[in-house]
Amino acid sequence: MSGILVLGRTGQLALSLRERADAHGVPLRFIGRPEADLADPDSLRAAVTRHRPDAIVNAAAYTQVDAAEDDPESARLSNAIGPAALAEAARETGARLIHVSTDYVFDGSGERPWAEDDRPSPRSVYGRTKWEGEEAIRAVCPDHVIVRTAWVYSPFGANFVRTMLNLARTRPALRVVGDQIGNPTSALDLADGLLRVLRAWREEPGRGVGATYHLAGEGATHWSSFARAIFAVSAAEGGPTASVESITSAEWPARAARPRNSRLATDRFAATFGYRAPPWRESLPPVVRRILAAS
Repeated sequence: MSGILVLGRTGQLALSLRERADAHGVPLRFIGRPEADLADPDSLRAAVTRHRPDAIVNAAAYTQVDAAEDDPESARLSNAIGPAALAEAARETGARLIHVSTDYVFDGSGERPWAEDDRPSPRSVYGRTKWEGEEAIRAVCPDHVIVRTAWVYSPFGANFVRTMLNLARTRPALRVVGDQIGNPTSALDLADGLLRVLRAWREEPGRGVGATYHLAGEGATHWSSFARAIFAVSAAEGGPTASVESITSAEWPARAARPRNSRLATDRFAATFGYRAPPWRESLPPVVRRILAAS
């Protein structure tokens, strides 16, 4: 399979895809703003028409969860209207589309991992706009794969792991929410999964298309326990560490509501594409070490 276009250049997932592509033998072409901007639907149509790829990976999104509450139109433009235009362009040029979505499409209730067929009920503007983007893609582009993920971190950019390490440099104790549970997901593992889809399409172009999948790190934890695991690795490497006090969501008010239960069931992706992300406790240490080495 040739001619794979990735929308996004500088985000966690785009950089992870760039790093992992050679290991999978999958050549990728990356485009971003201003050539292709989710907030500019016309630019997306023009870019897809110009490159005419066999497949497109949308690794870009509006991800400022709290800011979206005050600027819903910007979030909707990049998370719903832009992806709809990208899906239309994919259909018109015959490209297959991989679109990355989020656990925030669910309301976070219940005690079990969310399955792909569970009914979305987002509680935030970010979640609603991501759900609208999913629905738009389903409506206009049959040859799509939607992959929901959760709690993404990586050696690149801003994420929870880097934030914890930075805070620990100046604070001996931190208060971290302990009543939200999810699957920490290395963007490098997520990239491996998406590249596995692209490899599968070389042999079987229609494999898994038209469906939604969940892909996240194996194993679940709370944010406060995740923070303690980060500091355990950091301390072993001579890096910054801090004590962690677990608090409730009510004690850490945020502009946007967060799902209490973000766990995602990943069996469908594993059965279809033969890939399951590693346990998060295995994927975390190399990321922490890389962040420390670069600081």
